[in-house]
Amino acid sequence: MKRLIPISVAILGFSTLALAESWTGTVVDVMCKGKDLAGHTAKCAVSCSKGGYGLVLSDGKFVKFNETGNAKALAALKATGKEKDLKAKVSGSLDNDVISVESIEIQ
Repeated sequence: MKRLIPISVAILGFSTLALAESWTGTVVDVMCKGKDLAGHTAKCAVSCSKGGYGLVLSDGKFVKFNETGNAKALAALKATGKEKDLKAKVSGSLDNDVISVESIEIQ
């Protein structure tokens, strides 16, 4: 029985990873999502962090990040050397146009 629990936990963990999806797009703060993304800067996104973040996909659709994703996006924006063209790859799961972010990488 003691061996069964760790094995079950491992299987559950791997099945959760298998459900993760990934998206690429432009990271933007919620306040600027409808503005021209070509001029949107990391400095602007960091200063508007209270509203949260999301990803503008190639088709123009905006998907919001969950609270964990907002924190990860803020950290990634602060760490990036890029000032504009904030393209990112995001992995997680989508539920009602909100991504539960597992990871975010500014490209």
